[in-house]
Amino acid sequence: TVLLEGESGTGKDLIASIIHERSTRNHKPFVVLNCAAIPKDLIESECFGHEKGAFTGADKEKIGKFELANGGTLFLDEIGELPLEIQSKLLRAIQNREIEKIGAQKPIKIDIRIIAATNRNLNEEVKKKTFRLDLYYRINTFPITILPLRKRKEDILPLAVHFLDKYKSQY
Repeated sequence: TVLLEGESGTGKDLIASIIHERSTRNHKPFVVLNCAAIPKDLIESECFGHEKGAFTGADKEKIGKFELANGGTLFLDEIGELPLEIQSKLLRAIQNREIEKIGAQKPIKIDIRIIAATNRNLNEEVKKKTFRLDLYYRINTFPITILPLRKRKEDILPLAVHFLDKYKSQY
């Protein structure tokens, strides 16, 4: 499990993609879940899926992101935005390596690598009791802090050359 920490716009999603591409799981799915973009009422269904008829409007079975990522990598972008009630279910899924769809009778075994990213200081969020300590320990196995470009001035020239090469033929 990898935790990518850094300000917005530092390329955490790009780093997550590179980690997946250079891993032994690169032939399996790389699934992205933007935790900040999903309404609170839908996050459990997006993560774990649901059975047909599990609730009003569930007119067909839905496979959640955890199941879609099985064998590969699940990138939990902006994990610091998750509500506390979902954090406990996420922790259980990571610890037990299994999920349970909403309305399902039995759990589904999963084999995924988790890469989580946040622009929040999760240590501070734990102190404020807006992020679970046990989940923080679970996702903080291999932390990587990504500095903003203003603190990596030596990277500006190589990046400029890269983008110049990339776009010169197009424009």
